[in-house]
Parts: sequence; C-alpha cells; structure tokens
Amino acid sequence: MVSLPNFISLARLLCVPLAIWLIVTNEIRAAFWVFVAAGISDAIDGFIAKQFNAATTLGRYIDPLADKALLVSVYVTLGLHGALPDWLVILVVFRDVLIIGGALLIHTLTDQTMRIEPLFVSKLNTVMQILLVVVVLAALGFGLDDHGLKPILVGVTAITTILSGAAYIARWIRDTAGVGPT
Repeated sequence: MVSLPNFISLARLLCVPLAIWLIVTNEIRAAFWVFVAAGISDAIDGFIAKQFNAATTLGRYIDPLADKALLVSVYVTLGLHGALPDWLVILVVFRDVLIIGGALLIHTLTDQTMRIEPLFVSKLNTVMQILLVVVVLAALGFGLDDHGLKPILVGVTAITTILSGAAYIARWIRDTAGVGPT
C-alpha cells in the first residue's frame, strides 16, 4: 500500500511532464503555479511523513527523485527557452549526474550502500535552485521586474551547486577510505 506522503511524491513526479509542456508551449503562468504547487507538496509530504511517522523506504527514494526530476527538467527546459544561462544548466545537471553516478559507482566498487541523506549545503543549493526558478517563471509569466535578483541568484546557485558537488565527493572519500570490495 502506498502511504499518503508517497502518493504526494508520486503526484509531484507526475507533474514533471506537465511543467515541461507548459514551459515549452509558453504557458509560463501555469508552469509557475504547477512549480509552486509541487514545492508546497514537497513540504506537505515531508511534514506528514515526520509528524505521523509515515516515512517509508520507498519515500526515501521517490521524494528526492521527484524533486530532482522536476528541478533538472525545469532547468533544462528554461535553458532551452533561453531563460537560464546554458553554463548554469550544465552545472546543475552535471552535479546531479555526479551525485547519482558517484553513489552507484561507489556501491558497485565497494558493495557499500552510500548514505542518501542530503548535506546542509545540498539543501541550501536546492533552495537556491528553487528560488531562481520561481523568480524566472514569475518574471516571464507575470512580467514582474526581478530588480536585479536573477543575476545574483544565478551566481549564488552556481556557487552552492559547486560546493554541494564538492561536499558529496569529500563525504564519499571520507566514507570509503580504506573500504574495499568484500
């Protein structure tokens, strides 16, 4: 049986193609609201899982998968739309590929399961990525002036993306030091 938090995460995952389609078809206002609803759903499923002891193994995988699928997809789509710099899109996608690929590689080489708990810098990076998308979608969809906030968010997002990727690499090195295949 699927728990309520898992159902909410699954619904967020299913919002990914909708958000992409809305951006591609230039329905940016609707894309903004889908993205905001997805963000709210992330907070709600986390709250329910913690407050009502409804956390599951499936949820520990599907929740971050839904978050990353939505963020990466929206970043790529906004990059193709010309609303985000290509270099930032590449950096964001590369970091996520590095994290997933690195965890799989280390597991394969050492038979050690990597911890999937996000680091503080990774949480901060996710917040910055979300804020940037919200600002970009609000500016495009509603014609709002970002008052110079977008370039600042681009820079901070880039910095936190680099720091987050480096922190995961450092944690993997520390966690696997002296551990060989069994």
